Amino acid sequence: MWFFARDPIRDFPFELSPEPPEGGPPGPWVLHRGRKKATGSPVSIFVYDVKPGSEEQTQVARAAFKRLKTLRHPNILAYIDGLETEKCFHVVTEPVTPLATHLKARAEAGGPREPELSWGLHQIVKALSFLVNDCSLIHNNVCVAAVFVDRAGEWKLGGLDYMYSAQGDGGGPPRKGVPELEQYDPPELADPSGRVAKEKWSADMWRLGCLIWEVFNGPLPRAAALRNPGKIPKSLVPHYCELVGANPKLRPNPARFLQNCRAPGGFMDNRFVETNLFLEEIQIKEPAEKQKFFQELSQSLDAFPEDFCRHKVLPQLLTAFEFGSAGAVVLTPLFKVGELLKAEEYQQQIVPVLVKMFSSPDRAMRIRLLQQMEQFIQYLDEATVNTQIFPHVVHGFLDTNPAIREQTVKSMLLLAPKLTESNLNVELMKHFARLQAKDEQGPIRCNTTVCLGKIGSYLSAATRHRVLTSAFSRATKDPFAPSRVAGVLGFAATHNLYSVSDCAHKILPVLCGLTVDPERSVRDQAFKAIRSFLSKLESVSEDPTQLAEVEKDVHAASSPGMGGAAASWAGWAVTGVSSLTSKLIRAHPTAASAETNVPQGPAPEGQPSPAPTPSPASPASSGPWEAQEEDRDTAEDGSAADRWDDEDWGSLEQEPETVPAQDCRGGGRVSLGGAGQASTPDHNSPEADWSSWEAEGSWEQGWRERSSPEPPEGTRLASEYNWGGPEANDKGDPFAALSARPSAQPRADSWGDNWDSLEAESRQTKAELARKKREERRREMEARRAEKNAKGPMKLGARKLD
Repeated sequence: MWFFARDPIRDFPFELSPEPPEGGPPGPWVLHRGRKKATGSPVSIFVYDVKPGSEEQTQVARAAFKRLKTLRHPNILAYIDGLETEKCFHVVTEPVTPLATHLKARAEAGGPREPELSWGLHQIVKALSFLVNDCSLIHNNVCVAAVFVDRAGEWKLGGLDYMYSAQGDGGGPPRKGVPELEQYDPPELADPSGRVAKEKWSADMWRLGCLIWEVFNGPLPRAAALRNPGKIPKSLVPHYCELVGANPKLRPNPARFLQNCRAPGGFMDNRFVETNLFLEEIQIKEPAEKQKFFQELSQSLDAFPEDFCRHKVLPQLLTAFEFGSAGAVVLTPLFKVGELLKAEEYQQQIVPVLVKMFSSPDRAMRIRLLQQMEQFIQYLDEATVNTQIFPHVVHGFLDTNPAIREQTVKSMLLLAPKLTESNLNVELMKHFARLQAKDEQGPIRCNTTVCLGKIGSYLSAATRHRVLTSAFSRATKDPFAPSRVAGVLGFAATHNLYSVSDCAHKILPVLCGLTVDPERSVRDQAFKAIRSFLSKLESVSEDPTQLAEVEKDVHAASSPGMGGAAASWAGWAVTGVSSLTSKLIRAHPTAASAETNVPQGPAPEGQPSPAPTPSPASPASSGPWEAQEEDRDTAEDGSAADRWDDEDWGSLEQEPETVPAQDCRGGGRVSLGGAGQASTPDHNSPEADWSSWEAEGSWEQGWRERSSPEPPEGTRLASEYNWGGPEANDKGDPFAALSARPSAQPRADSWGDNWDSLEAESRQTKAELARKKREERRREMEARRAEKNAKGPMKLGARKLD
């Protein structure tokens, strides 16, 4: 029977790369690149081929194999696996590059920086200190060829072929058969008597001096060259001279050498070394120390090597977030390092952490994510956004903190191109409708309108037809002046999405009402938009064949390519809205944290997400933009019925009393008086209130108008006049109709597609009937009380007959 022996090299779970070898440490080893067969992860493989008559070299290689397998230290080459046969030795380690190759590559890229070299030498000295002081071992082979560099730029000590015990129980140092290593031997080895007084670390510290010389000056030609420091930094020269001194007794211990170099002003006293030392001990640091470290880390990353940031800082940041208590402070350095990663690396390392961060209940974490979304949105695919991120982000619309609501609105500009039709056209529009109609912060209402104008091209044709006109019309009647300007510019930015009929019957009547707005900036923008729409209608009137070209986008499907153009129509509403909301929180903490109908922060995991009150209308028949408003009860007793649906744009009716409003730049209050007369303390120029708005293309690109402080909420504005109502039809002069009812409250419009005045009259009739019924009930109750009082009080003992 034949027996076939299996080849151990073929069964070895690692394979050599076809690339040529990179050399190796001084001795019999040759360094190859390799990979793990199962996963393809890169490794380094040191190979020694057994040759006939090389028993002594084989013993040296076997001893090095054993030493590397048993020694474990962060600054010594990390052993992974090995193979020993009669023909060869294979030693698998972490992927590394010889130091000489690394320094050559860095020199071609501009040369290694001094802090980088100082940390590398720090690691080698620390490894020697471990060997000498903790293990009583003499390395006996320190030189450039025995040092390797990993992917993070960390220096690792290898070349353990000639290591021996410092206690003398191994029969003395092994003999070196490599002539090029003799130049690294200290001078005391030339003494045949061996009686020169020395320390156990003396020889290795001499060789450390040779290593320092080679790092800064290149290969060491002969031992006599050590007398000239060459390019060695001045801060290191005194300590270098101690290493290569002729008296071995005076050479410092590795631990003391580190202490001397780490002294203030020393060679290893720099930010890079301090950062590395902190990262090595980060698990035992106090939370306050970690917070301070991560806050200062971002400022230092630009000066650190790229490989160090990717392979050492990034894993520490991810670990600090996942298992530590670092919190939101890791986000800034995390995204800064993420810019250095490839798309595949970003997906594997950072995206899973981002998904976990969005589910965090920490408000600081959520607002930092929203503020810095632009740095990572391109790495998120649509499935991840819709299933794992958007459900957590929408909780921000319901947060009681205005800063979170504001940033959530702004983030939709980046998320909209990746949202599904359901999330974009239904869920998001529902939240936008509620914010624009009911949010107490004027800048947030304004930014909601701005964001809707920028993402309008992403909406479906049916949603655009139902939403845009209603939303911008609602914005033009907002008591906050920048919101009215946002509504005007929203119409202008999405002009290609409206039919000619809508322009004539819906948009122009609304814009014409703004020509008598108390705010100059609103009137100016209204006139510009009116001229633009009139020009569009006039061109179609003169040449009806252009109608198809003008309305080509009206019924078209959502077009992501149009988003870039729409996004350029305007900036965000207010200069520094984030600072505004933070001022609101600091100046009015009670108002910012007041209890409302929305939950505080996102819903805990496992519980249903909070949602606005559903509309009484059937979803099949009407969306959130078409829901009918409830009749407002203006009676003296006041009831809870004077509300509108969360899914409606909201009623424009306002209470006649003066309501404090937020100034658009700061956290101060604005005292409201008569129409267009708002007292704005510390505001000398209304043009400094909010940032520039820019229209595009034919809409006079380069408009730059600024708004003035917020007009009174309790005063009827010219922009709130319903031009489609019976007053406008019966009277030719809209201004006469406006002055005819100075104290009347504006009527609530449906803001859908139906502009029929009969429907408005029907709602007004119902409101009148309800008021009359309440008045009759009140009179009946007063009559009963008067009749009861006329009888006088009952006498004691009298019997009530009726």
